Amino acid sequence: MIPPKSNAPPSQAEVEDLVRLVREGDVSRRRFLALVSAGAGAGALASCGVPAAEDGAGAEAAADEESSARVWAKDPSPFIQHGTNLEARLEAQRGMLTPNDLFFVRSHGPTPVIDSATYRLNVQGDAVPSPAQLTLDELLALPSRTVIANVECAGNWRGFFPTTHGRAATGSQWRTGGVGCAEWVGVPLAVVLEHAGISPDAAFVNLTGLDDAAFERPLPIEKALEQDTILAYAMNGETLPPDHGYPVRAIVPGWVGSNSVKWVGQVTVSAEPIWTRTNTASYVFVGDAWPAESYAPAGGAPVTVQTIKSALALPWPAELPAGRHVIRGFAHSPHAPIARVVWSQDGGTTWQDARIAGPALPAAMTLFEFEWDAPPGEHALLVRATDEAGNKQPDEVPFNELGYLLNVPVPHPVRIA
Repeated sequence: MIPPKSNAPPSQAEVEDLVRLVREGDVSRRRFLALVSAGAGAGALASCGVPAAEDGAGAEAAADEESSARVWAKDPSPFIQHGTNLEARLEAQRGMLTPNDLFFVRSHGPTPVIDSATYRLNVQGDAVPSPAQLTLDELLALPSRTVIANVECAGNWRGFFPTTHGRAATGSQWRTGGVGCAEWVGVPLAVVLEHAGISPDAAFVNLTGLDDAAFERPLPIEKALEQDTILAYAMNGETLPPDHGYPVRAIVPGWVGSNSVKWVGQVTVSAEPIWTRTNTASYVFVGDAWPAESYAPAGGAPVTVQTIKSALALPWPAELPAGRHVIRGFAHSPHAPIARVVWSQDGGTTWQDARIAGPALPAAMTLFEFEWDAPPGEHALLVRATDEAGNKQPDEVPFNELGYLLNVPVPHPVRIA
């Protein structure tokens, strides 16, 4: 539980101490909430920001942060840049679907240039009796499916660990913009596997990209065969943009974005579990709460299913004039449609209901809004989502060194002039 707020406002020395601790990544979420609920702290955080810790040796984005390559097909200026990654600004999004030019980019190197005329999708492996190869035209001729779904980086919100746990996790310091929602059109992966003629004992499917990193991520056959797991070639009514996987990318609704491999050129199907760097070292839970597994000596289980989240569509920090405002935000859950969002202006002591202001679909962003009579001063707003299956954002989650799946309500600093 969050401790009750103090009746005595924090002193200037306490505020300065808070700034120092946040800068050093050594302030707990409880201490932060105790201060902001007393009327200070939000401005201090706004003035110093969350520390942008450099990636550690074991982080999945280490090469990205050290790379000098910053090559995207889209204009990067609307985004917050993290190495070869582009973090979106939720305040620029108006509805459930994220415009293609505002959709975040998570890549392990520069966007590749792929010639559709020479593109081939190779399906192979010990569970494929006769390896198959499809041209783009042959893939487009297969039955298609339309899916509305998020893609969200497993490290989205990683930049909040100094606030929630008092220490930074390694990796790119995303705040709320490592997520986007789109309407995807493509061929169900199950259709491609059926077309290739996989054997009954198929257990794992590994997708490999044509980027310089040859990024790959295995899926258990059960997830690969779900009807909404698709190989997409269109995004929001347009040909799939280069930064988002042209000509073909995977979309795996409800699972972390690393499973939605871009620029897919190879599908490997095996009767045995497939172990790669991405499910043994770089996209696994590392920490005291996750004992090491035999297949992942660096950590515990692979990161797979996403978490329920909600975030305000405001700059970080936000500045608004005093008076009445309609505050918007987005919530999403991998488990079920969003049923409820509540908000607090007093550090979580009291909560009020927000309005669900758009369609609530499973594994997609849901717009919510509420009216706030904002008095002058420094504030911190909290939001918390609950889905139709009863899942809701928790008060605490265990720390993990690579900074995955953080989803506790995080105070959003707002200065009212």
